[in-house]
Amino acid sequence: MDKINWSELSFGYMPTDYNVRCYFRNGKWGELEVSTSENITMHMAATCLHYGQEAFEGLKAFKGVDGKIRIFRLDENAKRMQSSCEMIMMEKFPVDMFEEAILKVVKMNKRFVPPYESGASLYIRPLLIGTGAKVGVSPADEYLFVVFVTPVGPYFKGGFQTANMVIMREFDRCAPQGTGTVKIGGNYAASLKSGEIAHQKGYSSVLYLDSKEKKYIDECGAANFFMIKGNTYATPRSNSVLPSITNKSLCQLAEDMGMTVERRKITVEELPEFEEVGACGTAAVITPIERIDDADTGKSYVFAKDGVPGKVCRKLYDALRAIQYGEAPDHYGWTTIVE
Repeated sequence: MDKINWSELSFGYMPTDYNVRCYFRNGKWGELEVSTSENITMHMAATCLHYGQEAFEGLKAFKGVDGKIRIFRLDENAKRMQSSCEMIMMEKFPVDMFEEAILKVVKMNKRFVPPYESGASLYIRPLLIGTGAKVGVSPADEYLFVVFVTPVGPYFKGGFQTANMVIMREFDRCAPQGTGTVKIGGNYAASLKSGEIAHQKGYSSVLYLDSKEKKYIDECGAANFFMIKGNTYATPRSNSVLPSITNKSLCQLAEDMGMTVERRKITVEELPEFEEVGACGTAAVITPIERIDDADTGKSYVFAKDGVPGKVCRKLYDALRAIQYGEAPDHYGWTTIVE
């Protein structure tokens, strides 16, 4: 391969050597298969194409300070994919096979794991789709699990820096009793139009409110939210928010730092009371928010000045990254070392 400029990587796709696949046919999962093709072939009546039977995950592998490769919270991603399968009636991919597939694909593409201190990582994308042909609306009887990897730079160019977001009430990400709590493509498709409008207006993302009352903070199209007030870490509790593995980890780290963690409904009116606000997820880890503008009321809520992230956001970010890169003890067994 051509020499990669690791420090200049964007958060985009780059071909790697191998991907790993597994098929569900005749009522059972087959063996893991290794492929060098970037393409998949399926029936034109596959349920993933017509009825949205599709779920995915996102996780990362890191080259540590000791030269070892670590995968962050592999087991949590495996379990969350099973929750997604349950919601949209897909055959669950076994947790042990999920973990085996991830380890295999990382090992086979280890030359694409960015070096320590490059600011880059190896992004891992497991995908599960319904491939069985159906014309009526019903679950497929055949499925394909595939996982590929690609080296990526920071989700937001510049890495750990502040971003501005906007509240737009005319768009919903998902329904209150819908699929917001699982990681499926439809949720992201629903955020594309509003996200593009936000980008055109100079914002990084849309801050969605609850679909029913337009009163409570939910999340943006690709990340959970958290707020800092004094010694309290607060994050929205909602039946339409994806349970972020990054947010779950930050809650634990906040408790370890002696902070009180609150998972509760948070109203827009409370925003002025918070000192720091951030978005969190696998891609960016933490994106400190400098300003949130309310497009309907004209109000602006400012949480940082001159692009300088808050101290708590920085402390949490550094603590999580230290575990991912093997710089700090992994007390909770969050990382899996690739032998």
